[in-house]
Amino acid sequence: MTNSTKTELKKRALAAVRDYGVHLTLFRNAMSEWAGLNVTDMECMRLLFLKGTATPTELARHTGLTSGAATAMFDRLEKAGLIERRPNPGDRRGTLITPAESSSERAASWFESARKAQDELISSYSESELEIISDVFERFVKLWDDEREKLK
Repeated sequence: MTNSTKTELKKRALAAVRDYGVHLTLFRNAMSEWAGLNVTDMECMRLLFLKGTATPTELARHTGLTSGAATAMFDRLEKAGLIERRPNPGDRRGTLITPAESSSERAASWFESARKAQDELISSYSESELEIISDVFERFVKLWDDEREKLK
């Protein structure tokens, strides 16, 4: 492979990563609107589905909301039946936020079409290609975590 070919492939790969991020954001925004939630509400739910339980402070920090705005978000999500507020056993004055029991099935149904499309796409690759794809995305996760840490 010549240097010019590798340079062009690197540009193409980085453009694809950029475009992936932009189009994923556009999809998430459209999904939020379709579900009747705002983008920040969906970000909160994503973190809760990942972690299972979080403190209000942690969720406010993750979403970039003030404590008052986060409280309003929790009120919306609780009213929609997506979260539950529970006492924090480690801090009797504190609260923990958890996904409501039915919220994971509800949210999963919203993404059913996208999951099927992802499965169809990823199934079209060989085992060796899947190893490369997994490696690239895992390394990008680490890269973005490292870059985020530099901003602190």
